[in-house]
Amino acid sequence: MSERVREKLRILADAAKYDVSCASSGSTRKNKNKGLGDTGSGICHTYTADGRCVSLLKILLTNFCIYDCAYCVTRKSNDIERTAFTVKEVVDLTINFYRRNYIEGLFLSSGIFKNADYTMERLVRVAKELRQQHKFNGYIHLKTIPGASDELMKEAGLYADRLSVNIEIPTESGLKLLAPDKDRQDMIRPMNYLKNEIIQNKEERKLFKKSPLFVPAGQSSQMIIGATRETDKDIMYTADSMYRNFSLKRVYYSGYVPISNDSRLPMLNTAVPMVRENRLYQADWLMRFYGFNVRELLNPATPHLDLDIDPKLGWALRNLDKFPIDINKADLQLILRVPGIGVPSAQKIVSARIYQRLNWDHLKKLGVALNRARFFITCSSREFERRNLSANQIKQYILSTSASKYLKSQPAQLELFT
Repeated sequence: MSERVREKLRILADAAKYDVSCASSGSTRKNKNKGLGDTGSGICHTYTADGRCVSLLKILLTNFCIYDCAYCVTRKSNDIERTAFTVKEVVDLTINFYRRNYIEGLFLSSGIFKNADYTMERLVRVAKELRQQHKFNGYIHLKTIPGASDELMKEAGLYADRLSVNIEIPTESGLKLLAPDKDRQDMIRPMNYLKNEIIQNKEERKLFKKSPLFVPAGQSSQMIIGATRETDKDIMYTADSMYRNFSLKRVYYSGYVPISNDSRLPMLNTAVPMVRENRLYQADWLMRFYGFNVRELLNPATPHLDLDIDPKLGWALRNLDKFPIDINKADLQLILRVPGIGVPSAQKIVSARIYQRLNWDHLKKLGVALNRARFFITCSSREFERRNLSANQIKQYILSTSASKYLKSQPAQLELFT
């Protein structure tokens, strides 16, 4: 690798770290004709300490940009070192890094130079050359450019495993405040186009199995949280709307990192706490896999998630009248609402109780976190353990036992590093 390319990589990989929407799962592209890579089960994930994925070559095509978004490090008014890769340089980097087993695929985003189509066309060329000239079957995720033509979006979908159109700010008013040159509809239109094309492609493949894949890992989006004053309710209502209207695979939540002194931005001395991101992801998970409606988790009376406890425990403590449930009789959807019981454990419970009534020992063996669950369930061996405790008493007890377990685990953990 030349020093010139190495320097570009240093600058454009660092600039790409603010985009977290780069999970590399969900595609079924197969390696054929002795090509390179395979996106099936061969894709693996490694994460940095703050949870960001590093299993992909994650770079910007360029950090030049025609926009001046207050929250963006690459905005045109920011005094930073600017550079750009050529299409060939990105292709060569991807192939060389893959052959050295450094990466499992490519996540490619870009600042916008000249216009949306000009930038999008170069992103598509990278994916096209990797697929057609190098027979690369590894994972490719392209960050699409809002405002690009449908023709370019269509072509991108034929070569990429996943496409993302970042919504950027949770509300339209927030976007107008911090990025007045951008139009929310330029983000909505491609999401809707991709949704319809994905549906059409699935129908075509039912009739013609050799029809080309189109975005097999679906589409995703990302919101910056904390750059504007939206509540957790505002954020999750926007996410819920995108899941329902555009069939997104994932919505990512990226805490705002202070990068400028723009008066439109909140006066933050530190980044948004990671725990807020975690709570939003947990609420997102409950909506997608546990059957929760977003309005159960967040509403005008509860506009923010509790940072001390997870959203499911928070919901349960606000709804103590719905508990206890009999673990040997309740249906799966009710069991999924019990704090301390995940999807695998709930499914095991439903299967195991066919053969015998379950007690506390059985539940522990099935993976239930009894320090939380026992306040919300009954089983065959002992009485319900809430014993008229208030929601606050249960919360404090769970927090104290969790802290105690953490402290007890420290010596064992420290031994691993000595």
